[in-house]
Amino acid sequence: MKLKKAIAAAVLVCASVLAAGGCGRRQAEPVSRSDFLLNTFVTVTLYDSEDEAILDGCLELCSHYEDLLSRTKEDSEIFRLNHREPGTREMEVSAETAEVIERGLYYSRLSGGAFDITVEPLSSLWDFTAAEPELPDPEMIRENLPKVGYERVSVSGNTIVFADDETRIDLGAIAKGYIADKMKEYLLEQGVESAIINLGGNVLCVGGYGEEPFRIGIQRPYADRSETVGVLEIRDLSAVSSGVYERHFEKDGVNYHHILDPKTGYPYENGLTAVTIVSEKSVDGDGLSTTCFSLGLERGMELVNSLEHVWAVFITDDGELHYSDGMEQWLARQ
Repeated sequence: MKLKKAIAAAVLVCASVLAAGGCGRRQAEPVSRSDFLLNTFVTVTLYDSEDEAILDGCLELCSHYEDLLSRTKEDSEIFRLNHREPGTREMEVSAETAEVIERGLYYSRLSGGAFDITVEPLSSLWDFTAAEPELPDPEMIRENLPKVGYERVSVSGNTIVFADDETRIDLGAIAKGYIADKMKEYLLEQGVESAIINLGGNVLCVGGYGEEPFRIGIQRPYADRSETVGVLEIRDLSAVSSGVYERHFEKDGVNYHHILDPKTGYPYENGLTAVTIVSEKSVDGDGLSTTCFSLGLERGMELVNSLEHVWAVFITDDGELHYSDGMEQWLARQ
């Protein structure tokens, strides 16, 4: 399937727009800005404004949230939580950080721990960005498994409460979605009604392209980023993918990817290669794409079909696509 006017590349390989009429005002020439933030390339494209100051403000907002939510930046709130003094059980954070942690705990509970924001003691053992990645020491994985358990964290207002010294937080599976939603709020406040926010595979649409929807390509796992297995046609919705081909390396013929099973410390092996979630909020798409991947095809599909205003496509390792109820309404016709 050919897409027109390719704009952005990501795990959701490309966002493109159809040649369409205006959206109640003059359709401006698109303006775009990219930066390396959140350990990925972040791109914002405006279709009804040529005001580049808005792009600057949007990326500054993204940087602000990275400074709060990164687990590796030493001045971030998450880093401070994870490196608290022994015996510290309560720490105050910003309302934004508390909100993301609470949302992460919601998906941890919803999945029964298949998705777990306290996986940091395990995720920190894996380095998928190294020039020559290595498997973690199995003994280190065994030592850190008992430290994982979302039940040991709670949120009271802006206070994060820990049950012990060992519990640490990793919001990598949900923070980008939250940030994308905040960036969309900012764009709407600036009067933007047609834009695409692309946070390295988290694609959030502001309106559509005139009267037409945006077209978002879903990448074929392991293929070149220009190769798609389908195209979404969506307005004012989010599309988020999680897959085994995003951050991974191969060792002795085995593919090791970044979606870790909190119960084993190793990547999930459940027959899935990718899950794409379409939702109204990107934070939900982000949390659910990882949650549904972690649960596997049957349980993940059951979960999606139990939720309102959420749709999914699961790709199994045989290349077959499996659609949740109502998902096909968002697929471009061949």
